Amino acid sequence: MDLFQIAILAVIQGAAELLPVSSSAHVIMAEKMMGLDPSTPEMTLLLVMLHTGTMFAVILYFWRSWKATYFDSPAMFLLNMRYLIVATALTGIVGLSLVQIIKHVFIADPSKFEVEHLFSSAPLMACALAAAGLLIIVSSRIKERPEGQLSIKKALLIGAVQGLCLPFRGFSRSGATISAGLVAGVARRRSEEFSFALVVVLTPAVLLKEIYRVYQAQLTLPAAHVDWAMQLAIPSVIGMVFSFLAGLAALRWLSRWLEQGRWHFFGGYCLLAALVVLVVG
Repeated sequence: MDLFQIAILAVIQGAAELLPVSSSAHVIMAEKMMGLDPSTPEMTLLLVMLHTGTMFAVILYFWRSWKATYFDSPAMFLLNMRYLIVATALTGIVGLSLVQIIKHVFIADPSKFEVEHLFSSAPLMACALAAAGLLIIVSSRIKERPEGQLSIKKALLIGAVQGLCLPFRGFSRSGATISAGLVAGVARRRSEEFSFALVVVLTPAVLLKEIYRVYQAQLTLPAAHVDWAMQLAIPSVIGMVFSFLAGLAALRWLSRWLEQGRWHFFGGYCLLAALVVLVVG
């Protein structure tokens, strides 16, 4: 994998991760078109670095509004932390339960199953993209309530929907959670802020899991090949910078279209992308 391929994947990851169009589906299809295997430890390590870049982009972009919303007072901080905790907890319950159901009901040999094995299924990604697209379009038709605030019930709904996204590449996390907030009557800006606050809470745990998987994979390699992680370190850092910059641009685009009532365009794109994935995949 050369630096040009890493830069392409970084830009795709950085933009699609934060737009409601599913970064995983786009990155996986780009990897396949470039002849790369998305399930290898090398690609997992690279995606860990790219996800780190987009997480920093989210923190920088939303820091000012989060400061006003989440850190306005101790009472507001505790209230919003409660929303984040219950949503994240339900995300874990729903996501892990789905993985176990898939593992033990639909997989012939559960002992050899990893959730990453689902990433190479083009029909599954296409279905997830289509589902995300329909959810975005439906949520865009609901009249906004500018005063709409979060509640425990709404946070639980958003967290449950986020849990559905974990096993299925193509089911856009940002698209699903923002749409769930809109359906629940939360104001657009508030839904967006909460959706990406969940990213900052969830991403470190996901990154640690992926880093551990890379470490375990490296232990099984012959001694002559164990230096691949170090060889990929510098290109991965460069990729992280590209994903950070692309992420900032994507967030500006998302916020503008969400506020201007163009949210449904992302849903239409997901439906079109689902057809492309079926053909290319």
